[in-house]
Amino acid sequence: MQIARVVGSVVSTNKTEKLHGLKLLIVMPIEISTFQEKGTPLVAIDTVGAGNGEVVMLCAGSSSRQTTITENKPSDLAIVAIIDSMELRGEVIFRKYE
Repeated sequence: MQIARVVGSVVSTNKTEKLHGLKLLIVMPIEISTFQEKGTPLVAIDTVGAGNGEVVMLCAGSSSRQTTITENKPSDLAIVAIIDSMELRGEVIFRKYE
C-alpha cells in the first residue's frame, strides 16, 4: 500500500464500458518518513469518496481490484481509505483535523 495526496481529477466521456460511473482522481505519492510528495502524479479509481487535498491510502496491481467498486474492472490503482491521522515512531506526522 502507498500513501498519497489527492491533487486533481480526471474527466473522460469516452472510456471502456467497465469504467463508466467510476470517479478517477489524480494522486501524488507521499514519502512516509518525510511526509513530502515524491515521484509523479498517478490516476486512481476512488472507492471511498475522497476529495481534493485529502491524504489517502492506495492499493496497486491486482489488489486494486479487490473492492466492491473495482471488482472485475481494468484497475491498477485504487483509493481504499481516507486517512485521518498517521503516527510514525511515536510522533504524529499527519492529522486531518487540528
